[in-house]
Amino acid sequence: MLLLRIVGVLVAITVGAGIVAFLFTRDRRYLRLSWQVAKYAGLFALLVLALMFFERLIVL
Repeated sequence: MLLLRIVGVLVAITVGAGIVAFLFTRDRRYLRLSWQVAKYAGLFALLVLALMFFERLIVL
Protein backbone atom coordinates (compact mmCIF):
# COMPACT_ATOMS: atom_id res chain seq x y z
CA MET A 1 0.00 0.00 0.00
CA LEU A 2 2.88 2.34 0.68
CA LEU A 3 4.12 1.80 -2.86
CA LEU A 4 0.69 2.71 -4.26
CA ARG A 5 0.67 5.93 -2.24
CA ILE A 6 4.13 6.85 -3.48
CA VAL A 7 3.06 6.21 -7.08
CA GLY A 8 -0.07 8.31 -6.52
CA VAL A 9 1.95 11.22 -5.21
CA LEU A 10 4.38 10.97 -8.12
CA VAL A 11 1.49 10.93 -10.59
CA ALA A 12 -0.03 14.02 -8.95
CA ILE A 13 3.31 15.82 -9.09
CA THR A 14 3.82 14.84 -12.74
CA VAL A 15 0.35 15.99 -13.81
CA GLY A 16 0.69 19.24 -11.86
CA ALA A 17 4.13 19.93 -13.29
CA GLY A 18 2.83 19.31 -16.81
CA ILE A 19 -0.02 21.77 -16.31
CA VAL A 20 2.31 24.39 -14.86
CA ALA A 21 4.75 23.86 -17.73
CA PHE A 22 1.88 24.37 -20.19
CA LEU A 23 0.87 27.59 -18.47
CA PHE A 24 4.40 28.95 -18.77
CA THR A 25 5.25 27.79 -22.29
CA ARG A 26 1.82 27.32 -23.99
CA ASP A 27 3.22 24.13 -25.53
CA ARG A 28 0.41 21.59 -25.78
CA ARG A 29 2.73 18.57 -25.51
CA TYR A 30 2.87 19.12 -21.75
CA LEU A 31 -0.91 18.88 -21.53
CA ARG A 32 -0.84 15.76 -23.69
CA LEU A 33 1.76 14.20 -21.41
CA SER A 34 -0.25 15.11 -18.31
CA TRP A 35 -3.41 13.63 -19.83
CA GLN A 36 -1.65 10.38 -20.75
CA VAL A 37 -0.13 10.01 -17.29
CA ALA A 38 -3.49 10.68 -15.63
CA LYS A 39 -5.30 8.29 -17.99
CA TYR A 40 -2.93 5.38 -17.39
CA ALA A 41 -2.81 6.06 -13.66
CA GLY A 42 -6.61 5.92 -13.60
CA LEU A 43 -6.60 2.62 -15.48
CA PHE A 44 -4.00 1.24 -13.09
CA ALA A 45 -6.08 2.35 -10.09
CA LEU A 46 -9.19 0.66 -11.55
CA LEU A 47 -7.19 -2.53 -12.08
CA VAL A 48 -5.95 -2.52 -8.49
CA LEU A 49 -9.46 -1.86 -7.16
CA ALA A 50 -10.87 -4.67 -9.31
CA LEU A 51 -8.23 -7.07 -8.01
CA MET A 52 -9.05 -6.09 -4.43
CA PHE A 53 -12.77 -6.60 -5.14
CA PHE A 54 -12.23 -10.07 -6.60
CA GLU A 55 -9.97 -10.97 -3.69
CA ARG A 56 -12.85 -10.14 -1.34
CA LEU A 57 -15.22 -12.28 -3.40
CA ILE A 58 -12.88 -15.24 -3.32
CA VAL A 59 -12.40 -15.00 0.45
CA LEU A 60 -16.16 -15.00 1.05
